[in-house]
Amino acid sequence: VDEMIGRVDVLDTSRASEHWKRRGLDFSKVLAAPEVPPNGAVRCSGPRVRDTSEALDAGLVEKARRAISSGKPVSLFAAIRNSNRAVGAMLSAEVSGQYGGAGLPPDTIKCKFKGSAGQSFGAFLAPGITFELEGDANDYLGKGLSGGKIIVYPPKDSTYRPQNNSIAGNVNLFGATGGEVFVNGMAGERFAVRNSGAVAVVEGVGDHGCEYMTGGRVIVLGETGINFAAGMSGGIAYVLDENQLFDTKCNLEMVDIEPVIDDADKGFLNTYIQRHVRYTGSQYAARIIRDWIEMLPLFVKVMPVEYRRALERMRRDESTETETVAVTEEVYG
Repeated sequence: VDEMIGRVDVLDTSRASEHWKRRGLDFSKVLAAPEVPPNGAVRCSGPRVRDTSEALDAGLVEKARRAISSGKPVSLFAAIRNSNRAVGAMLSAEVSGQYGGAGLPPDTIKCKFKGSAGQSFGAFLAPGITFELEGDANDYLGKGLSGGKIIVYPPKDSTYRPQNNSIAGNVNLFGATGGEVFVNGMAGERFAVRNSGAVAVVEGVGDHGCEYMTGGRVIVLGETGINFAAGMSGGIAYVLDENQLFDTKCNLEMVDIEPVIDDADKGFLNTYIQRHVRYTGSQYAARIIRDWIEMLPLFVKVMPVEYRRALERMRRDESTETETVAVTEEVYG
């Protein structure tokens, strides 16, 4: 393939030139031979090495190195801008390299950021790392989240209502396997796409929320866009449906919508919304907790049909196994 790069001179365009669809089209600029500067090349001629020594993540690794080696908690602060991408990936690699998938105890490494985070903020964040962002984040927040915790809330001096404004971009939590995310504001499209284990609380999402989700749980304390739960085969979503319009926005091909009546669901909702209030200071979520008796009936549960059947089969199997063990102990005990 390398031998073909830049070799416009050996292209045979005769058949294409004679085709009737080509009439009126000028490909001269597309097929022009590239100008190669002296000592230059038209293709990659050596290994590409990217210098990451000045990356924000590299600085975090150095400041957290003692905590990583000893396990003693550390708190860090850094200003962040949208050119700082994939912050957390290098730090997580250091933690995972030493401790494996188990990572560190919760909140061992706490990093507070202020500003506008670039793409993939908190990517692959490992257990034991907590990222707190005062500001906003671009696309892919929490991509591949692997057990860490991400907290996002607006600037303290902002005057807008967070539940009506986006502070996180599109495709958050893509492929996440574990961890927690709390967003005091709305997120963009495809929130929690292919999430398979993370728990998230957000105050609104765009179109295609929980798309292709296979596990984990998502709590949406506000509006959703269209096509919610498309291809969702696992996990559970809870949506605050104050306007009673969610059924018109949800893709019901693979899921059912039902009221939140199970005590376990009620307890989970209340616990995580309270955590959301504690971590982000959300006044909107605080109102929900304050008016819990009136607000709870407005939540709906989005449950994949096959996932429910699988859980029911597992419960039946566990019940049968328990009964078998009990009978065996009674007979032979």
